Amino acid sequence: MKTIVIACGGTGGHLFPGIAVAQQLQEMGHRPILLISRKDVDKDASQKYGELEFHSIPAIAKPRTLSLSMPGFLLKLAGTYLRCRSILKREHADIVLGMGGFTSLAPIIAGHHLGLSTYIHDSNALPGRSNRLTAKWCNRVLLGLEEAAAYFPGRPCTITGTPVRSELRQLPEPAQAKQRLGLPADKALILVTGGSQGAKNLNSLLIRAAQSDPEVHYLVIAGKNDEQRVRELAAGAPNISVIGFCADMPAAYAAADGVIARSGASTLTELSLIGKAALLIPYPHAADDHQAHNARVFAARGAAQMCRQSDLNSDIVRHFVHDTCLNPAARQAMEQAMRQLSRPDAARDIARAILT
Repeated sequence: MKTIVIACGGTGGHLFPGIAVAQQLQEMGHRPILLISRKDVDKDASQKYGELEFHSIPAIAKPRTLSLSMPGFLLKLAGTYLRCRSILKREHADIVLGMGGFTSLAPIIAGHHLGLSTYIHDSNALPGRSNRLTAKWCNRVLLGLEEAAAYFPGRPCTITGTPVRSELRQLPEPAQAKQRLGLPADKALILVTGGSQGAKNLNSLLIRAAQSDPEVHYLVIAGKNDEQRVRELAAGAPNISVIGFCADMPAAYAAADGVIARSGASTLTELSLIGKAALLIPYPHAADDHQAHNARVFAARGAAQMCRQSDLNSDIVRHFVHDTCLNPAARQAMEQAMRQLSRPDAARDIARAILT
């Protein structure tokens, strides 16, 4: 049995793939330990997945190199490095796997200095600057999309795909899913989600579009911080259901005839696994505009439609909903293309890559 420390957290895009790998490693008889940040998304997950072992570390975002904040960042990084080194030694770790972001930097460097095997996983078509930096201390880079390999010159890379939580592998029947969520059984359903952080501007745009499309029901996962505002925007529209957080994503996906979402790697991985037609609205302020790079990969293969947030309007939403989601032939073609981008064995392939 090996002890594998998985540095993840900070956002659902890093956290949930890390959890999927941990679940796989447990099934294989190993001991995974997850290093997470102190954000609410990580705290909620650590309570939901009680069978897994979590430790929290300070999450540090790197400022610009010439920023006045750089000395403070380096001081905090040193403190986090020492905490990670202590955890790795105390828990007799054999391997360190980072799932991306600066939550992974200190654990990877600590593991490298202790002589452990170290790996970084990147889910995006355009890898983040933090992962490109962290890769310098890694034995191998693991990638969700083949397009990312060009950004790690001279580093050994393996295409594994991005893992998906085990609960998304078996979805309920659509009718049962709608019943579980309290949604009308007689209307087509469009799922709107901005990811683990929510999406204020996207929520506002989609509420206006949904209000002009009363024959279709919209389930809007607004994010906890924006739930009340979105409820007020949607007041009086019987075809809109608003929730802050969805604890039953298998039901939400199963009930949906189509999905309107950001294009973070974790969301795209889930959509490809279950095969859902999607309208992708990249987060316009993502680092290096990486969500747009992700969306283009999927749109180019016919697996989704892409629209910039600045171009989004009710006509575009209505076209996607009625001409794709409610058109059986168009919807089936997009769903099939989406499934072709799936790598359902990603968690197993990552586990094998780091154990060999």
